[in-house]
Amino acid sequence: MLVLAAIVVVHITAIILLLVATIDNAWWISDTMSTDLWGKWEFTNSDWHYFSLSNYPEDYLQAVQGTSVLACVFTILALFVFLAQLFTLPKGQRFICTGILQLIACLCIMTAASIYTAQFHTNETGGGYGHSYILAWISFVLTLFLTVTYLVLRKKTE
Repeated sequence: MLVLAAIVVVHITAIILLLVATIDNAWWISDTMSTDLWGKWEFTNSDWHYFSLSNYPEDYLQAVQGTSVLACVFTILALFVFLAQLFTLPKGQRFICTGILQLIACLCIMTAASIYTAQFHTNETGGGYGHSYILAWISFVLTLFLTVTYLVLRKKTE
C-alpha cells in the first residue's frame, strides 16, 4: 500500500511540474526579458510589458505548445486510468494502459523540450534557460520513471 501511495505522490508531482512548466513564463530569461511558450515579457520604462512571440518560427512554436499541453493531458489521464485500473484490474495483471499513456506523455514533453532547445535562442548570449525549461526536463525524467514503474508494477496475487 505504501508503494502505491508513493507512486500516486510522484505522479501528482509530475503533473504539477508539467503544468508549471507549460504555464509559467520562464523558459528563457534575461535581466530584461522573460519568455514562455505563449508570450514574452519585457522590462521597459520601469514596468513589465507583454508581447507575442512574433519572431519565433511559428511551426516550431506550435509544436512545442501542442506537445507540452498533450503531455499535461496524458499525464492527468494516466493518473485517472491508474486509479481505475487499481480497483478494476484482476490480481496479477500489469498496469499496461497506464504505462502506455505515461510513455506518450513522456515522449511529448521530451519532444517539446528538445524542439525548444534546438530551435529557439540558439544564437543568443544574453540570457539563459529558466526554471520552467528545467522543470520540463525534470518532468521528463519523472514521467519516464513512472512509465517503467507502471509497466513493471502488477497487482499482487495474495
